[in-house]
Amino acid sequence: MFRNIAIIAHVDHGKTTLIDALLRQSGIFRANQQVAERVMDSFDLEKERGITILAKNTAVRYGDIKINIVDTPGHSDFGGEVERVLKMVNGVLLLVDAFEGTMPQTRFVLRKALQLNLKPIVVINKVDRTDSRVSEVVDDVLELFIDLEANDEMLDFPIVYASAKEGTATTDLAVPAQNMQPLFEAIVKYIAPPPGDAGGPLQLLINNTEYDNFVGRMGLGCVKRGKIAAGQQVSVIGHDGVSRQGRIGNLYVYEGLERVQVNEAPCGEIVAFSGLADIKIGETVACQERPEQLEPITVDEPTLKMTFMVNDSPFAGQDGKHLTSRHLRARLFKEMEKNVSLRVAETDSPDVFQVSGRGELHLSILIETMRREGYEMQVSKPEVIYRWDAGRLTEPVELLTIDIPEDKTGVIMELVGARKGEMVNMTSLGQDQLRLEFKIPARGLIGLRSQLLSETRGHGVMSHIFMDYEPYKGDIKGRYQGVLIAFESGEASLYGLHSAQDRGVLFVSPGTKVYEGMIVGEHSREQDIEVNVCKKKHLTNIRSSTAEAAMRLDEPRQFSLEEALEYTSGDELLEITPKSLRLRKRVLSKHDRQKSIKGYRSL
Repeated sequence: MFRNIAIIAHVDHGKTTLIDALLRQSGIFRANQQVAERVMDSFDLEKERGITILAKNTAVRYGDIKINIVDTPGHSDFGGEVERVLKMVNGVLLLVDAFEGTMPQTRFVLRKALQLNLKPIVVINKVDRTDSRVSEVVDDVLELFIDLEANDEMLDFPIVYASAKEGTATTDLAVPAQNMQPLFEAIVKYIAPPPGDAGGPLQLLINNTEYDNFVGRMGLGCVKRGKIAAGQQVSVIGHDGVSRQGRIGNLYVYEGLERVQVNEAPCGEIVAFSGLADIKIGETVACQERPEQLEPITVDEPTLKMTFMVNDSPFAGQDGKHLTSRHLRARLFKEMEKNVSLRVAETDSPDVFQVSGRGELHLSILIETMRREGYEMQVSKPEVIYRWDAGRLTEPVELLTIDIPEDKTGVIMELVGARKGEMVNMTSLGQDQLRLEFKIPARGLIGLRSQLLSETRGHGVMSHIFMDYEPYKGDIKGRYQGVLIAFESGEASLYGLHSAQDRGVLFVSPGTKVYEGMIVGEHSREQDIEVNVCKKKHLTNIRSSTAEAAMRLDEPRQFSLEEALEYTSGDELLEITPKSLRLRKRVLSKHDRQKSIKGYRSL
């Protein structure tokens, strides 16, 4: 007997920690085994950022029932991961923070689950927090179900109160929680076993793919009908309905955190298998004699695009291993095979590719992964994808939620208003905390996070989710300041930087190698200016004991990858290498830049 469930929630509401508790209490670890926290977050970037990026499978046993669990990302930028794995399961655990309540991503993932008619169990997590508001959060969840037009059966959802960190759960807050048994029992009671004809011809939808160094490309999915066996001859039905023949190689099922090799797997089991080297997400693996296609996976379209290009800066090739357009093209198209919400298109230039995704985080995780693999590249400012609808220009609009201290309300409303945001709701979270909700164009979000953190001294928290395409909202002013541009190539000196410091905020420190056209700081005014940060002090035969001591530099501004992407303007690029992030002008030479500006003005 099986139960197949996915755990869905907003970012940082405790999905992966809850799975830790379920794994520990199901007895899959030895008593003396050392197990890392958030054991399912195996990807380096997931551990560093504390978020789930890739959907992952595990399984626990409760009595004679095997519970297959899928850990899903909480951020809507990785919604493609959520959409495809929900096709593998029959129910969901909707995890909601006992203080924060329902958030934009909670709405996003629940809507997807209800569209697939999956049975929900609501888990109110972190009930041990001193500031928890359990009853209000339960009301929030009910309102969310009603807003999403859930049917009567869905509205009658069971509730479990849990502390994933403590490893406890209860169905009644008046009864002290001891362990996770009430949650296990709720899963077995309320989630139906997978439907399907166990004796019929094989049908399996590919929901995910992996690569194994020993057996090659692997397909993952749930057996919807019949059974699957190692060595079985099958038909693979592509998205276009055309069949091709293949043979299953090694077959695996999940037990705890391990993949266990088996000879065959029955209907309802979640499996991984090798042998089909060209398998793609959304294809159907079917019986060879009577192949029937399952409905292919569809995901929401990308809303943001940016240009990836070969690094042609003067410092190209100093850090990376993969430098050419051939390397860049192969890596991007390989990513598209497993990242279903990503789109890659070639352009007129063989060195330039247009990459579209679901948001800044979606694209920045790809860039960070590639730079860690040794790739060098240059990327442009992210831009939203517009559409024409009945002769009108439309743009993506998002629901933005911001939690801020109450005394920052005015400045944040002004900040969001300047980006064409319209307030739709304001609620109190207690303790002088407010939650503001806005409808805002997706392009208005670019660069907003860093401004929010600056204005609220790090106390503002924002999240957003795609709503719909609406008529174009009008122009939004971009960056207000110009930049300081390196006048020549060389090494930044203390003397040169000290002279430039009076013009604005520096991005580099003494000893940093720079090139002509590289951006070394932010100007205090609107226009760009060239500065010579490499100039040395003229030597004289007059000694001064205080001259050097008086030269003090402010700490340079350091950008994270997301901050650098947000900061980049339309005529600039971000150079990315395994060791460095450099902002630069598209046209490096001052003479050529002035010519291009004059040519643009004369048009």
